[in-house]
Amino acid sequence: MLRIANTENGQVRGLPAADPRVTSFKGIPFAAPPVGENRWRAPQQAQNWQGVRDCFEFAPISVQDTPGLGDDIYCREWHVDPEIPMSEDCLYLNVWTNAKSANERNPVLVWFFGGGFQWGYTSEMEFDGERLARRDIVVVTVNYRLGAFGFLCHPQLTKEQPDAPCNFGSLDQQAGLRWVRRNIASFGGDPDNITIAGQSAGGNSVMAQMACRDNEGDFKKAVIMSGMFGSPYVVNEFFLPQSLEQAGKKGERLFEHLGVKTLEEARRLDADFIHRKYSELRNNGEMFFTIVQDGHFCTQDPMKAFRNGTRIRVPVMSGNTGDEFMEFIHASDDNELAQKADEYFGSRAEEFLAFSEAWVRNDNGYSPVSSPELGVKDAFLGENRQNDPKNCYYYRFIADIPGEDAPGTFHSVDLWFFFETLAKCTRPYEGRHYDLARQMCDYWANFVKTGDPNGFDINGRRLPEWNPYTDADRSEMLFTSDGAKASEEQNSFVKFLLGEMK
Repeated sequence: MLRIANTENGQVRGLPAADPRVTSFKGIPFAAPPVGENRWRAPQQAQNWQGVRDCFEFAPISVQDTPGLGDDIYCREWHVDPEIPMSEDCLYLNVWTNAKSANERNPVLVWFFGGGFQWGYTSEMEFDGERLARRDIVVVTVNYRLGAFGFLCHPQLTKEQPDAPCNFGSLDQQAGLRWVRRNIASFGGDPDNITIAGQSAGGNSVMAQMACRDNEGDFKKAVIMSGMFGSPYVVNEFFLPQSLEQAGKKGERLFEHLGVKTLEEARRLDADFIHRKYSELRNNGEMFFTIVQDGHFCTQDPMKAFRNGTRIRVPVMSGNTGDEFMEFIHASDDNELAQKADEYFGSRAEEFLAFSEAWVRNDNGYSPVSSPELGVKDAFLGENRQNDPKNCYYYRFIADIPGEDAPGTFHSVDLWFFFETLAKCTRPYEGRHYDLARQMCDYWANFVKTGDPNGFDINGRRLPEWNPYTDADRSEMLFTSDGAKASEEQNSFVKFLLGEMK
């Protein structure tokens, strides 16, 4: 097995995974520590080392709120360890490979974790790359800076380093991807067959990387899980890139809250102090979370770039869980609903109100609809209008999820299935769940290999056919309690709303 690999900075030694046919390399530096003068700078070149570096353990996670202290579903699900090491020195990645030698050229998956750009880390237990590696995929998980360390913008930064004034977390991801391009052949990977993938903020990160034209040629496919959003009702500014001026004003307020006037002073502050003070502002709505149109890394809205064909156009797999991020019309009664329908749909308001779904009401409002489902499908239809459209595959995860909390298909639950890591979860999953996870991981591995999820499962059986989602063929893959089921979009309400997207 390939237990020692060469990198541009020195040799690294990995350990056998639970399956000794797979080697895991944990905590490989891909950039210099972003501390001191490197705080709030683009990632810098990693230092060389002598001898063989033991890469046996995950590196510290990015500075963030201490995991595992709350009782929310994510602390119960996987943020379980309040003692996990944390440091501003966090630019490390991890590799899983089943290659026996460095000349195998297996396809590569580069994974960006989610967490609202405030939380998350590569050592989350659901991100274990071993099951994918057993399918002849080289899996790489890339860490990046979060919150005020990863997404601060400030006029002094814009003035002093105009080529990279912000978007540091995104630049970390880009640096990790480029490290993979330069080094992954030593781990048995193919640098010319890379797929970038992520979920939630990680999926949003994939969108941002696809919209950055400087990344042309660095990847051949993309997977976006619960990371594309759209609404037929109102534009959600949470997902829109900000201008340097908008984001810079938040940076000025943070400096004021920190009690500093200059960038030099801020770079000398203790990282824990910065995070604590930033958290106070974040909890009052002052969050650094989105990319900024800086004229370099980000020059366009990634969703618009997908719809109008100005992104890096590669095949895409994307979808959502059934219960996450629902959009509503906020109206107090039926009369106000009718008024809002006029406002949103104009001459088509009566057509909208003729749908029974328009009158569905709960505590959140009327007319519930999935924001990620609409976002994905709207983007895919935009791609379908381009010359030589690239194949785009839509899925919806709607399996039953066991547990006393009856959580439904909550945001992120599908990660256990795609990575086939259900055995690490405390929920009482049964055989049907494991069968579904195996199918989902098989589809994902097929897509990483070829850009097409179709083919055979790990046992040699042909998987249910999954067609691309197009205007002429609204094909969906439903991941249900009874396995993967191909379907065609039946919901005429969704079709109507797709024609009315903001």
